[in-house]
Amino acid sequence: MFDLKTRILVVDDMMTMRKLVTKACREIGFTDIVEMNDGAQAWQAIGEASPWFGLVISDWDMPNCSGLDLLKRVRSDSRFGKTPFILVTAEAEEHQIVEAAKAGVNQYLVKPFTTELLREKIELVHRKLSGK
Repeated sequence: MFDLKTRILVVDDMMTMRKLVTKACREIGFTDIVEMNDGAQAWQAIGEASPWFGLVISDWDMPNCSGLDLLKRVRSDSRFGKTPFILVTAEAEEHQIVEAAKAGVNQYLVKPFTTELLREKIELVHRKLSGK
């Protein structure tokens, strides 16, 4: 599992969903959580963050900059390219999952979800990245 002091960026244009993801992260035990309401704000926050974010959990469908576009920006920047990234969406269509995988997403979480399912996705990302 990630260190519980890992800095997490939660991105969603719906305040209710941001709060649900943040609450789930806190229930897991994470303490350093920053919220942004769209991908454009999130990209700016990523560029200005100190320390950098250790995990991004982003909604897919947002105005200004979608979660997929944010993922592509993160992956294309050598400073942040390896940042763990989980996309959250209400859509579970195969073409979207394939598109997200091609863009380099670490995990894909379909709404609605439980805290336990989010924990499982976070643990899967950590195991894959740490080689365990």
